Amino acid sequence: MLVTLGVEISLPVHQRVVALLTALEAARIRGVVNLHPAYCSILIRFDSLVTSHESLEVEVRELLRSLVSEDAPAPRVVELPVRYGGEFGPDLNEVAELCGLTPKDVVELHASTIYTVYFLGFVPGFGYMGRLPDSLRVPRLEKPRKSVPAGSVAIANDHTAVYPSSTPGGWRLIGRTEVKLFDPGRENLSVLNTGDQVRFCPVHF
Repeated sequence: MLVTLGVEISLPVHQRVVALLTALEAARIRGVVNLHPAYCSILIRFDSLVTSHESLEVEVRELLRSLVSEDAPAPRVVELPVRYGGEFGPDLNEVAELCGLTPKDVVELHASTIYTVYFLGFVPGFGYMGRLPDSLRVPRLEKPRKSVPAGSVAIANDHTAVYPSSTPGGWRLIGRTEVKLFDPGRENLSVLNTGDQVRFCPVHF
């Protein structure tokens, strides 16, 4: 079941997504298997042998009727130490050139913004975070890398993200964190969760 809460990427819509996600998690509706939040929606996977689409829709509509964005919990702030530039951020100089800035300017702008984790996707623990300052918006690489090191801090268009594991990727790499964002051996698998706020803290430049 797909529940759509808006048509554009915005903080008000995101707050409604987080509020409904919180309500669904608290309701523990019988038959619901998993919840997949996105920018403007939540996909609800359910066991059709336990509940029907019609019954689930009734319960979800009841939650929606009582839903207000203020129901979303206060966002948790996560600070990530980052080494910018050099071998850790091989695209930093090119990003600076594309933006008409110095590498130092790029670092200061990136680190001075608090980002919202809209949702996790692509690979486990990969948080889509926005939004970048307008002056830092750059397109993805024309040719993606075959392998991006785990912990790489990257930007593309109006988003930033951290690659939690080594994967192919087309975002521009400006730094790297030593924080392990996803670990299947931990109780909380992912450091980041939908609705979190993230601050990047330069530790070397």
